[in-house]
Amino acid sequence: MALTNVERESVPRKTMALFFIIDTSGSMQGTRIGSVNSAIEQTLEKLREINADNADSEIEVAFLEFSSGARWLTPNGPMKVDNYYWTDLPAEGLTYMGEAFKMLGEKLSASSGFMQRASGSYAPVLFLMSDGEPNDDYKTHLAKLQANGWFKASIKVALAVGDDANDSVLQEFTGSKEGVVRVPDGKNSGEKLARMVEFIAVTSSQVASNPTDASNQTKQDIVNEAIQDAANDFDNDDYDVSDSSSGDSLDWNHD
Repeated sequence: MALTNVERESVPRKTMALFFIIDTSGSMQGTRIGSVNSAIEQTLEKLREINADNADSEIEVAFLEFSSGARWLTPNGPMKVDNYYWTDLPAEGLTYMGEAFKMLGEKLSASSGFMQRASGSYAPVLFLMSDGEPNDDYKTHLAKLQANGWFKASIKVALAVGDDANDSVLQEFTGSKEGVVRVPDGKNSGEKLARMVEFIAVTSSQVASNPTDASNQTKQDIVNEAIQDAANDFDNDDYDVSDSSSGDSLDWNHD
């Protein structure tokens, strides 16, 4: 049941920040960036529904794009999804992933960054998507990021867009191959990409914003298993997005 405004004000809810780190380089032009834009708009609507029905926690969102440089779309920190509305991003330039890692590390700080008010919150979700190779020194900035406490505690997932994305770089970010999934070029690739973006964002947010269960699985393990199962479906060349309009996979919940 959705919370009333009075209940929202009287019952403090733990927050969980979902960080999108989005490649908007020139190779993302066309169907790829169009699918990402559409998926994020749909994802925000889904997250608003989840927040309305969750009495214990609230999902917030932050967006960092990178091409020939990097830029926060939410410069003041994660925002309540009810207060954030998506503006479509263009795609142009190079792939300065290292600059994105640098800026992410600067803001994943409990003393001087976005996470100053995060005491008592759930660890964040970091969702990286890219379709190519970094054009800058990503390793130096990633090494610094990997030493960050919030980064270590976060759920990390990455989406390889198309056939040319470098899986090994994305695996360095997530810490495992299980945290990376690919939407290959081919039949219905744009629709599949949009659905996968939504699935990853919604599933990881639901898992991250719930208390740890009694099983031996970590939250990262639960997310990895879910996204790999979804990726297996999407890898099937005969998979027809229109046949799955009911979105069964998008209704996945972690109790």
